[in-house]
Amino acid sequence: MNKEPNEAIEVVGGKVETVEVSKHPEASIPVSDLSLADIERRRSHPVRWAAIIVGVLAAIIAPYWFGRTLAVNNTDAIISMFNGVAPQGIALIGWVAVVITYVGLAMAVVVSPSWPWLIVFVLGLAFEQFIAGLSMLNLNFWYSTYVVYGDQSALANAANLGILAAAIGIAVYAVIFVGLLVIIKKSSPLNVLTKSWASFILYFAIETLALFVVLFGGLLTAV
Repeated sequence: MNKEPNEAIEVVGGKVETVEVSKHPEASIPVSDLSLADIERRRSHPVRWAAIIVGVLAAIIAPYWFGRTLAVNNTDAIISMFNGVAPQGIALIGWVAVVITYVGLAMAVVVSPSWPWLIVFVLGLAFEQFIAGLSMLNLNFWYSTYVVYGDQSALANAANLGILAAAIGIAVYAVIFVGLLVIIKKSSPLNVLTKSWASFILYFAIETLALFVVLFGGLLTAV
């Protein structure tokens, strides 16, 4: 089988010469009338994103409202249910709820496919909001918990402190991680600190420190 010479005539060093050039392979993708905008539109999945947004909003609003309703209308039942639990245990539950929520969100962004982790994120968010509703979490929660729970408000305050500690830990981690991305050059050996596994270790170290501050820093008895 005769093959056509893969050559071209070019000017090299002021002289006309015949040189070999690479031959472009035959197209393996069929010709399509779709534009780039059409392709991106097909990949956007607006229904999927709408479902995620609705699920997140529902996980934020409904569990908090339900927990708050239980706290107001069934106060005695809630107090008796958690009466035997130490404040440290309640704070740990609030902290775990926020940590699970963030890990689900982070893994949904990093890992593919992300649907299982999105479900973890939404369920964790709903659980955290339910606890926040039960503990009357707001900017002045120590007043709200005392109005609802009276002398038993220590448990609700502990849950709020656990949630706030985890949230502050996320904020501190975000500032440090962004700072590392800005300061450390890609050619630096310290760039390993920006890898996903290193960032997760950093995150859990900060969150563990935040939890220890709540559990052993005297905050549970101060609020």
